[in-house]
Amino acid sequence: MDRIILTGSLLTLLTFSFVLEVESTSFKLVNKCRNTIWPGLLSGANSAPLPTTGFVLHSGESRTLRIPRAWSGRLWARTHCGHDSTGKFTCIAGDCGSGKLECEGAGAKPPATLAEFTLNGADGLDFYDVSLVDGYNIPMLIVPKGGTRGGCGATGCLVDLNGACPTALRVARANGKGSVACRSACEAFGDPRFCCSEAYSTPDTCGPSPYSLYFKHACPRSYSYAYDDKTSTYTCASADYTIIFCPLPYTSQKVLGARKDGIPLPLVNKTMMYLRSRHSSGAAASSTGLSSLLFMALAATNALPLLLSWPIYNSL
Repeated sequence: MDRIILTGSLLTLLTFSFVLEVESTSFKLVNKCRNTIWPGLLSGANSAPLPTTGFVLHSGESRTLRIPRAWSGRLWARTHCGHDSTGKFTCIAGDCGSGKLECEGAGAKPPATLAEFTLNGADGLDFYDVSLVDGYNIPMLIVPKGGTRGGCGATGCLVDLNGACPTALRVARANGKGSVACRSACEAFGDPRFCCSEAYSTPDTCGPSPYSLYFKHACPRSYSYAYDDKTSTYTCASADYTIIFCPLPYTSQKVLGARKDGIPLPLVNKTMMYLRSRHSSGAAASSTGLSSLLFMALAATNALPLLLSWPIYNSL
């Protein structure tokens, strides 16, 4: 009798494990950065917290997580982290404010590059994007694997924007040398037009700004402002996902040219692939903000007239 009970318990456990495997999605987080990062994860309001909400990922390492099929939330990389004199864990970019390795239900303090997911949503599709709406700290790429429906295109921001970040948006190291992140115009200036808030809280009243166009030109498939849905949200059904931080292999023109996923927008604007090497000092065209590369990006997208129409241009 004891053997029968034991056998039944093992079968139940195996069945539960099989169901859990089938009804979950695999997220493989890969650190291709030269330095250590500390990924953070935040579940949406209607999703249960994940078993882990933060961990360390050394350069060259990867970690695979099992995510419930009905989960929604976001993940990001915390960068330039350490313990302060009181033992509190803090990060210069993407800090979640918990004071610990685990974020424990707290989100990223801007600026941070975000990967956002809604799994098994409308029509059984996963919806995913890489967002620069809250700013940027490191390159990130989402690659679906094994999807059965939807476009299943790769998306992300492959360009290191920190070196050429407009001066007014830069987040510097503690010693003031070098940019480690690039703030959004909303965070930097608090203008409702940049934030899509108050009188500018609808798609009809809030459009792209000169600053969001800078991000969009460098990273065509990423969210650049609140209502950038049409060119920034991607779908796939029954897929697993690889999330690559600092995806260096994907920055070669040979690899990018060979990747055909049917998405109209390019994965990266090749004219801005080498921003860091050409402008590592982060020098700007003016003391308050727009780098020369911003003007180049706007000119390439025929957006300079938009820049000139903004009152803030008069203060630049």
